[in-house]
Amino acid sequence: MTDKEALDSQPFMSHLIEFRDRALRSLAAVLVIFAGLFSYSNELYLYVSKPIRAYLPDNLSMIATEVASPFLTPFKLTLVLSMFAAMPYILYQVWAFLAPGLYKREKKIVLPLFFSSVFLFYAGMAFAYYVVFPLVFMFFVGMAPEGISIMPDIRSYLDFVLKLFFAFGISFEIPIAVVILSWMGAVDPNELAKKRPYVFVLCFVLGMLLTPPDIISQTLLAIPMWLLFEIGIFFGRMVWSKKDAT
Repeated sequence: MTDKEALDSQPFMSHLIEFRDRALRSLAAVLVIFAGLFSYSNELYLYVSKPIRAYLPDNLSMIATEVASPFLTPFKLTLVLSMFAAMPYILYQVWAFLAPGLYKREKKIVLPLFFSSVFLFYAGMAFAYYVVFPLVFMFFVGMAPEGISIMPDIRSYLDFVLKLFFAFGISFEIPIAVVILSWMGAVDPNELAKKRPYVFVLCFVLGMLLTPPDIISQTLLAIPMWLLFEIGIFFGRMVWSKKDAT
């Protein structure tokens, strides 16, 4: 290897080492939060399962159909919640890794997008828990045939709610995606606005694919997605106009 090749390889290796260090810091943050929450695993599961337990008959409760479920299910929930809680720190590590390579103008827009993406993800999860879950579970329990006892399995319930948490959390990132694409010049928000009818239909298709097969959760996901798309267009136009001005 020549001296020039050795010098060219050094920046790559330093970036690789920095990426490893920041990834380890992110993992450490998740583990620290998990260690702090682990003793409250059962309480956390009771809180997450509250929306469905509120509609169960007084003489019925949730059940565990597998031997290890009473331990593994709260364990899994605590681990996932630890990752959610560490998300601001993880995104900060991503920002710190990318920031040196960004121009001043790029930093002004990327940093607010990081904070907005975290807020919108949490907002999507909160919307799912406080708005969607009560309506969905009230509908499911109320539609049970006569003579059928509703006794949800704790593992199946957790898989169900985590799927909805991710679906709503990710769908609430739509404004961020529209703003980024407008800022990059990949899409014209004014042209995107003309495709509203297609986007409206697409929101319901995505709602059908991302949620369980019931019309309530599909609609409660599709409508916010469409509204968030409109918000994305509004801010996308602002970014687009500033881009043209420069």
